[in-house]
Amino acid sequence: VQLVESGGGLVQPGGSLRLSCAASGSIFRLNAMGWYRQAPGKQRELVARITTDGSTNYADSVKGRFTISRDSAKDTMYLQMTALKPEHTDVYYCNTAMSSSPWGQGTQVTISS
Repeated sequence: VQLVESGGGLVQPGGSLRLSCAASGSIFRLNAMGWYRQAPGKQRELVARITTDGSTNYADSVKGRFTISRDSAKDTMYLQMTALKPEHTDVYYCNTAMSSSPWGQGTQVTISS
């Protein structure tokens, strides 16, 4: 399975971004999926999770600001990010909720004025 993240960029505080995760195969239909973030020198952190039946949960640091969704027919997952803060700056990755697939290259999100 190959995971490809996209949609990152530089936005001002308070701005929004939508990240996309494209995958080969039927990974989204068979697995709970997650979005992760990683800062330099730190461990990768799961920030949003979606199950195969569409249930979601979020890390406290992003709750109320981020929304995870999935389009299994398109083999694509999304992370809608709103009201962004500088502390949301990181590289964001997608993977299964058990991080069982090879990691993609991630997409850089930078929040700065």
